[in-house]
Amino acid sequence: MKYVKLGNTDITVPMICVGGMSFGQPSEEYHQWTLNQADTEAMIAHALDLGVNFIDTANQYSGGTSEEYIGQALKHLGVRREDVVLASKVYFNEGKLSRKAILREIDGTLERLQTDYLDLYQIHRFDYDTPMEETMETLHELVQCGKVRALGASAMYGYQFHNLQLTAEAHGWTKFVTMQNHYNLLYREDERDLIPVCKQYGVSLIPYSPLAGGHLARASWNSDSLRSHTDRLTPSKYDRYQEEDMEIISRVEEVAKEHNVSMAVVALAWLYGRGCASPIVGATKVKHFDDACRAADFTLSADEMKYLEELYTARKVSGAR
Repeated sequence: MKYVKLGNTDITVPMICVGGMSFGQPSEEYHQWTLNQADTEAMIAHALDLGVNFIDTANQYSGGTSEEYIGQALKHLGVRREDVVLASKVYFNEGKLSRKAILREIDGTLERLQTDYLDLYQIHRFDYDTPMEETMETLHELVQCGKVRALGASAMYGYQFHNLQLTAEAHGWTKFVTMQNHYNLLYREDERDLIPVCKQYGVSLIPYSPLAGGHLARASWNSDSLRSHTDRLTPSKYDRYQEEDMEIISRVEEVAKEHNVSMAVVALAWLYGRGCASPIVGATKVKHFDDACRAADFTLSADEMKYLEELYTARKVSGAR
């Protein structure tokens, strides 16, 4: 496994991140396809064996049980805290990014993960209801007191991210060093403004949904998996563009066959070619995670990058709203 630094920090992470949305108590309210405690532990143990020690989750994934399962797994496996990079998020909770909410939620996250600090704490969305100064000052205090090592943000508009960074700069507060945005071969709207802002600030991209909910990992649109049958979120992002996206997917399949690698490897390699640091892979099967890790050692040519990209057309914004 190859490793990179997050932004301008000294935090080193593998080029693949374990997606914590795959873990937690299954439920109709959240997700029915998540892994139970035992399978979560097995997946994390396998990831660590591969050198993948970067785990991303969120306070609301499976009602908080994702964090609980991860914390328990790391404890049971006897993993030293300094040997794993833990990231979580705040926003989809009462009070969103208000000072009261952030201070409450960070303590809940730390308790569930059974740790006294996070390596990366991310705001899950932009909060239209809370002054940016209140949010950024509170996040800065978490860094100052040692509960958080670095800050990150997730899906939002470029101008929003820029304004948050400017707010931090104006007051001498901690700025964001990562952006977890919605980015893959089937959704590239952030290339218009958000990604250029990230580059301006030297912010590392750690995109979610790098395989477009599995669409970029198989030649057919749907699969027979439990997630494919029960996930309500993925269809809302992609189904309306199925016809044009299948043409892109066919090209991914073509390039994969030429190199005798999987489609997932090609889709992830495209993200590396676009400058992404550590795509977040949410896998529920060990073999799928093994496959994703092979992408770190695979490089697409400039002509192949262009071939995969040229059919893309503008999409409705997904993630920022």
